[in-house]
Amino acid sequence: MTANDSFSLDFDQCLDDVALAKSILASADKNGGKISDSGIVFALRNFLKMKYYPVAVKYFFNADELEDFKNNVEYKESGPAVTFCAYVAASRQRGDILLGTEKKVGCGNAKYVMKWKEMDEEEIKSHLKYTKDSAQAERFVKTKKRLPQAPLAFATAPLHKAPFKPDLIHGMCDPLQSYHMANDWNAAFDSHPFEMIMTMNSSICHGCVQCYVMDKFNVTQMCSSSYTAGKTEQGEVNWIMPYEQMEPTVHWMLERIVRDGGVSFPRTGETYPGFDICKLCPLLNFRPPKNK
Repeated sequence: MTANDSFSLDFDQCLDDVALAKSILASADKNGGKISDSGIVFALRNFLKMKYYPVAVKYFFNADELEDFKNNVEYKESGPAVTFCAYVAASRQRGDILLGTEKKVGCGNAKYVMKWKEMDEEEIKSHLKYTKDSAQAERFVKTKKRLPQAPLAFATAPLHKAPFKPDLIHGMCDPLQSYHMANDWNAAFDSHPFEMIMTMNSSICHGCVQCYVMDKFNVTQMCSSSYTAGKTEQGEVNWIMPYEQMEPTVHWMLERIVRDGGVSFPRTGETYPGFDICKLCPLLNFRPPKNK
């Protein structure tokens, strides 16, 4: 772009759901049939009205790949050891590209599911408040998924800024927004019913590991400390999706918008997914005046 060139954004098109959906789909057609990562973020923010950046997560198992990341990416590290979900939060809300290592993760639950530690008394003790006794706590912890091997490191970044191919995408939204995503995932992958899996005391760290191991989309509640640890602000839920399943899900959402006129399920074809008034109340019908 030269100094005399001017950037033009069609605001009317951006505020017309069907026109915008068609535009993103047309752009995908020129991109091998796939919506770009930036287009996915743009669609989630504009149609499902999501507040936060979806976060790309990658586990590094290859030393050369990790070294390439370190040498070629402008990233940040944590000063003290912090929780895995703190990394995700910084990428989600501040747009940081982060690299985390075993020494920089201070959460035993995260270290356990990432195979940076084995089962120990501290891990069992951290689950006692949820369970009847120590034996039950140990059995429950053992049901959690773990990475196939301990990673050398992990990275988090907003999806549209990720300088790596993600393994999975973590996001936060309200329950109704997650309902929309789950329905669109069901349709896109011809899979039903949608199964949600919750584990005690490891919603984000285990949720991401579970997604990696099972290669399946999940929606799950937050940990019990979500407010006090600064992970949530308004009672949100987690959604965690394999990266390769993200584009087909959003692609179908856009096709549905073109078909129906809008993204909403509660009031089919309308623009707002929440529409926080009576669902199909006959009194909430607005029509042109008869005499006009």
